Amino acid sequence: MKLPYLVQLVEVGPRDGLQNEKQPVPAATKIELVQRLQAAGLKEIEVTSYVSPKWVPQMADNHAVMSGIARVDDVRYSVLTPNLKGYEAAVADKPDEIVVFGAASEAFSQKNINCSIAESIERFAPVVQAALAAGIAVRGAMSCTVGCPYEGEISPERVGYLAGLMKGIGVQRVDVADTIGVGTPRKVQAAMEAALKHFDIDHVSGHFHDTYGQALSNTLAALEMGVWNFQSSVAGLGGCPYAKGATGNVATEDVVYLLHGMGIDTGIDLDALVDAGAWISEQLGRPTGSRVARALLAKRAG
Repeated sequence: MKLPYLVQLVEVGPRDGLQNEKQPVPAATKIELVQRLQAAGLKEIEVTSYVSPKWVPQMADNHAVMSGIARVDDVRYSVLTPNLKGYEAAVADKPDEIVVFGAASEAFSQKNINCSIAESIERFAPVVQAALAAGIAVRGAMSCTVGCPYEGEISPERVGYLAGLMKGIGVQRVDVADTIGVGTPRKVQAAMEAALKHFDIDHVSGHFHDTYGQALSNTLAALEMGVWNFQSSVAGLGGCPYAKGATGNVATEDVVYLLHGMGIDTGIDLDALVDAGAWISEQLGRPTGSRVARALLAKRAG
């Protein structure tokens, strides 16, 4: 077992975390969240998405948010672009990386973006080519890599199939996402192994939801394979609009506490991160979803 000595976290709270909030979150709040996250030491932040406001009204302020951030040179700002129209709108805001997405489940692909897996990849191919030609990095989010709300368990072969298609259109790195949080360590490792047939260890990341309380176990299982890139969401924000009952992403604070406790460096100031999570939770009118944050805030108060 060779654990990485350093882990890079991609903070998805501002985009994946806030996109399903019923109440509109002001652009100024989103900008402030990004500022607080980068001040806490996060080097990769998924800021917003360029999807039709009809489908995701919460992200209609993408331009205002991207242009309002005081950018830091060593921070990578990524945005989700579902099609060429979204990509063209995003380019004006100069993202460092665009994210395209596909599902390892045919049923989920149909429900989520109204097309088959193969069709979704065909749709993304010109987006990827345009981004690479413009010198913009490309990441591929692979959802439902362990389980699907419609199909149930997903085989590693399906994950390998999707990873191969993404590699084929020029995607540079992929996220292995357990979108509904049903994964357990061995299943997550099998999904990772399938992705690793197409991408090397430096170009895969784990994205785990905590619906069944398995996200930290699954993070450890991926770490044991040498995976050193993970996605997480401050205060555990976010769910999935197309996956009934799926709770939020694993909280960034909880992942950082785990990693620091194992002697793995993240470059993140946990106290500043807890403050950022407490702040955004307050803006949303509810307590933080991070267990570590709740424990540390209670300790401070005591």
